[in-house]
Amino acid sequence: MPRSVAVVTDSTAYLERADVDRHGIVSVPLTVVVDGAPLEDGTPEAATALVPALRSRLAVTTSRPGPELFARAYRAAAEAGASAVVSVHLSSEISGTWDAAVVAAERATVPVHVVDSGTIAAALGYGVLAAAEAAASGASAEAAAEAARRRTAASRAHFYVDTLDHLRRGGRINAAQALFGSALAVKPLLEMRDGRIELREKVRTAGRALARLEELVVEHAGSTEVDVAVQHLAAHDRAAELAERLRQRLPALGRLQVGEVGAVLGAHTGPGLVGVITAPR
Repeated sequence: MPRSVAVVTDSTAYLERADVDRHGIVSVPLTVVVDGAPLEDGTPEAATALVPALRSRLAVTTSRPGPELFARAYRAAAEAGASAVVSVHLSSEISGTWDAAVVAAERATVPVHVVDSGTIAAALGYGVLAAAEAAASGASAEAAAEAARRRTAASRAHFYVDTLDHLRRGGRINAAQALFGSALAVKPLLEMRDGRIELREKVRTAGRALARLEELVVEHAGSTEVDVAVQHLAAHDRAAELAERLRQRLPALGRLQVGEVGAVLGAHTGPGLVGVITAPR
C-alpha cells in the first residue's frame, strides 16, 4: 500500500541503503564539482574522484540541488499516493538546500513540511529516520516533522579535521578561526552549534584530539540509550579504532555505524576527517 506520508531528504544525510529501501525515503543529491566536472554526491564516481583531487589541490566546489529537483521528488510522491511530504535537510546556515526545498514546497500539489535540521551528516540522517519511523506508524505529517526536529535537536555532532583550510575556503568557518588554527599548528575539534560549524577546542596533536573527541561523546551519551555514527574521510583505521573504544565505553549503546562521508561534506573537511554523531533515543 502507498505510504500516506512520504519522506524526502538530501544526500548529505548519508543514510545506509537498507534504511532508504525499508522506509522508501527519497534522497535528492547535492553536487560536487571536481576540477570542472560535476558529480552527484553519494555516487562511486564522486567518492573516487574527491580525495585525490583534494590532495592534488585541484579546484573542488559544491552546489545545492535546484528547486526543480525537489519539485520532481514531491510530485513523484503525490503520484505514488502520498497525501503529504516531510522533507528534512541539512542546516540552512551552511547550505541553500533547505531554501530550494521551501521554494519547491510552495508549488507542490500536496502539503510539504520542510524541516531545517540545523545539522549535518548522520545527525541529519537520524532525524530523517525518526520522521520515516513516525510516518510508518501512521503519524500525521506534522507529527513526523516534529519527530525529526526532536531527534536532531537532541543529537550532537563533534568532529576532528587535520586542517581548517578546506572549511575556510568553502566559507564554512570564519577566517579568524582558520587563521588561529594555522598559526598555532593546533588540531581543531569542531561541533555543530546553532546550525553552524564552530570551533569547539584546540588540541596539540591528532592523538589527543581523537582522545578528546571520545570523551565528548561519552559525556554527551551518559547512561542514556544512544545511537552513534562514526564518520570519516580517508581515515578508516582511526574511525574503526574510535568506534571500538566507544563500543566498550557506552553502557547503553544502541546502533553503532562506521562509514565514510560523501563528497559534498568531504570537500569541506578534507581527508583525515573523523566525526562522531550521538543521537539519544
